[in-house]
Amino acid sequence: MSTVSYMDEPSQRDQVSRLAVQMENTYQLGPTKHFPVVTVNHILKDVLTNYLQEEEYEPELCRQMTKTISEVIKARVKELMIPRYKLIVIIHIGQLNGQSILIGSRCLWDPKSDTVSSYVFRNSSLFALANVYAVYFE
Repeated sequence: MSTVSYMDEPSQRDQVSRLAVQMENTYQLGPTKHFPVVTVNHILKDVLTNYLQEEEYEPELCRQMTKTISEVIKARVKELMIPRYKLIVIIHIGQLNGQSILIGSRCLWDPKSDTVSSYVFRNSSLFALANVYAVYFE
């Protein structure tokens, strides 16, 4: 007599339990808590100062630092637990040689709920611009 085990094969019951849960609409059209721009400005200042105060401009190091700093800033802003905002963090680091630079950005957003926070850092050899865009997700 032989027996066959179906333990490794998915059953109909397993497929039902894996279905995505549908959430009901909240019909909330605006944020209950607005994005704290002043608090995020303090975070930007703190992170850029801590990471770049003693640094000299080196292209490869700065390339890695932009990634690291953007992840740190994103994590610190997420710790504020601001509901329903999507975050975009952009960091620019460049060498100071007496040149000028213009950095522009365009966004399509609702000025009632979406906002941006920005901070510029300079030391003797480099500059850094950090932007955090907060877009409300309806």
